[in-house]
Amino acid sequence: MDSRTAVIQRVQTLNPFAKVELRYERALKIYRFLTTATWLLVVVSGIVFSLYPHADGIHGGKTIWDQNKAHPTPFALNPILVNIYWSILLVLQVAYLQQLYDGHDDWVVVAAGNVGSHFILTNLLHFTFIVLWVHSQFWIAEIVLVLNLFNLLSLYLRHSTTPSAIHIPVVSAPLAWSGVAILWNGAAMVNSHSLLARILANVTIWSILIYGMFFLAAFKDYTIGLELAILSAALGIHQVHLHVFALQWIFAFVITAVLALTSLAIMVPGAFGKELTVRWKGDVVGPDLERRPLLDDE
Repeated sequence: MDSRTAVIQRVQTLNPFAKVELRYERALKIYRFLTTATWLLVVVSGIVFSLYPHADGIHGGKTIWDQNKAHPTPFALNPILVNIYWSILLVLQVAYLQQLYDGHDDWVVVAAGNVGSHFILTNLLHFTFIVLWVHSQFWIAEIVLVLNLFNLLSLYLRHSTTPSAIHIPVVSAPLAWSGVAILWNGAAMVNSHSLLARILANVTIWSILIYGMFFLAAFKDYTIGLELAILSAALGIHQVHLHVFALQWIFAFVITAVLALTSLAIMVPGAFGKELTVRWKGDVVGPDLERRPLLDDE
């Protein structure tokens, strides 16, 4: 091994976001601890801030859904459907964590390890957003959401061939949520209640469809299409209760239908005369590195 190769491998070892061919047992133990700890942080904070308002003496505290009720914007969401979405997501993430502990195939374990740093960062940013949201710090929260969106987009493009058991809970479902959460928080940030704001919201809501269709068209990723369809339905259901005579909920349900039908057309085997994979076959990232052994055989 020449000195240049040694330096490159050393840099990859120090970079937690690097996609590497193997990870040693010590590094794997660190990932196991941090992924589990940050996952628990999201679970506990989500439960606590959903049930108990928190005040810090400066900004009046509210629960997550108190804020949603206090800001009946054109992007306010249905609490029941969003809670179901997140409950399923967190349960599926347990399956991802299990891959780090007792994955049966080396290539699955290395795939789980390679996305671990992004998963940890996603959890920390999501926790930060929750705290900022319940304390009405919407401007800072919006910055945090945008940062998390870039983190997840980087994860998606760099690790597009991960198994579905990892892709859905770690990549596509959080990415779908981030796109909708930016609109949800952004509407509260600008206090969009005026007629002009609602007209702009009628236009902006179509970004959800564009967002979803991009992944459906470019990567044939029906998982993110279905996830955005669920979140769009949560938007539509809540908007019906807020303003029956309005376009926002109609647009939301149209977006839900288009995303769901397109996703099912891709997902159902034989819909286009051949079996289609979850992601585009012209892989953004080749699968070879995802399948390399995680631990040194020595």
